[in-house]
Amino acid sequence: MLIRSLFMGALVLVFVAGAGAQDVKGGKDHPLISRYQGSRLVAWRAAPFAEVKPLKLLTEAVAKEKKLDAGLAVEGEVQELFYVSPKGRNALEVQRNYETALQQAGATLIYTCVDGTYGCHSRGGPAGDILLNGPIPDSQRINSGVYVVFGALATNLRFSLFKLNRGGVDSYITVYSVDAPADAKDYAGSAATYLQIVQPKTVETGKVSVLNAKQISMGLSTDGKISLYGISFDTGKADIKTESRPQLAEMAKLLKDNSALKVFIVGHTDNQGLFDANQTLSQRRAEAIVAALVKDYKLDARRLSARGVANIAPVASNTSEAGRAKNRRVELVEQ
Repeated sequence: MLIRSLFMGALVLVFVAGAGAQDVKGGKDHPLISRYQGSRLVAWRAAPFAEVKPLKLLTEAVAKEKKLDAGLAVEGEVQELFYVSPKGRNALEVQRNYETALQQAGATLIYTCVDGTYGCHSRGGPAGDILLNGPIPDSQRINSGVYVVFGALATNLRFSLFKLNRGGVDSYITVYSVDAPADAKDYAGSAATYLQIVQPKTVETGKVSVLNAKQISMGLSTDGKISLYGISFDTGKADIKTESRPQLAEMAKLLKDNSALKVFIVGHTDNQGLFDANQTLSQRRAEAIVAALVKDYKLDARRLSARGVANIAPVASNTSEAGRAKNRRVELVEQ
């Protein structure tokens, strides 16, 4: 056994193996927690800033009984890692190793459940209950079998959520193991483990400026459209956040000052997740903006038309977070 150092605040699993040749390209173990010995990393994803609800699989009844906040939301850096154990290992064995190592490192167990027990989803896996943002891009997973191992035929489901305090900051670590089903091809006879590590941090503000009515008007006059970044939504949702009001007010001012102006409100997303889901989300967000302008600012709905175009019109590369942030926007387009 090789035990990784506890210095520098790192959390250690007693069973450690270095990244092997079969690991998915670009993936690596998280500095807080290593892999089960001999496992290979078959998929990964990292988000520099996102919102996660680590207890969202709980029903209201179970949350109340266990005195837990099912709506707990944590904002920060998120990493998702999918591992497959060596042949002959099962979910119970792998899960117990993670749980023991975490508890020995001082982590607090918040909630745990087992396949088929009260309060634990019996099927579906992280892709349905936990996964942050839809399917992982092809470049960050070995093959589609990654989803099969967590699918409807997976058995022996084990779920645990831990809280680990380091330097006064609570990180949340989800460990979710299953036995791969017989039809999982290369993964049959192995255990599969999903790790989600959320390290809270305060978002860096001051990066978005609200365009005033004059600036929006100049953009429309010059290009017939203008991108707006002062309207924000929670990940995967179409509810306009309160900090969007200054930008909505400037849009309303422009339209009130130009009574003949008609516009398209166009929602854009990055390329993360399924296209159809992004199409629906971008349309719902555009419709939410139109609804807000009509309800809160008394604008004529006939002057506003909502359109969602998902990720078909990027203004930057989606290969970096900076580029994806530019692509997540609202456009005002003159009709």
